[in-house]
Amino acid sequence: MANRLDLHFNRNVLLAVDDSENARRAVAYAGYMLGGVPGTSVTLLHVISEPDEDYFARAEEKQAWLEQYQRRVDAFLEQYRRMLLDAGFPAEAVKTRTPRRTCPSIAESILAELDRSRYGTLVVGRQGLSRKEEFLFGSVSSRIVGHARHCAVWVVA
Repeated sequence: MANRLDLHFNRNVLLAVDDSENARRAVAYAGYMLGGVPGTSVTLLHVISEPDEDYFARAEEKQAWLEQYQRRVDAFLEQYRRMLLDAGFPAEAVKTRTPRRTCPSIAESILAELDRSRYGTLVVGRQGLSRKEEFLFGSVSSRIVGHARHCAVWVVA
């Protein structure tokens, strides 16, 4: 019976991350739970949220900002990739994506990526809001939980 179920189990995992401690814990947890499980692949996703066009006085300033931000993103994505490799994932099973935000929110961008590809599990860190703040303002993780479809969602605290 277990083999029959395994045929339908999607082992593609989308790990939505930033450079926060919550994201680091989510990566560590996913590595602990899934590292070494045959056939499991992970995509580390960081959505680059660009400032509005009028934020920069000149186009060169925006380009310099993007280059600096991309270097920072590359550094923490490499750190997270290394954590997953150390947890037992083969190198070819860990990918990274850094799309620029084209949707109105980070949560919508993550959900768009989820819809764009076939992932069976979405892992996010819990944003550091108090319960009152989360109720009033929402958070990326609570929006994702409310709108994700056809997958499991792990919110790691």
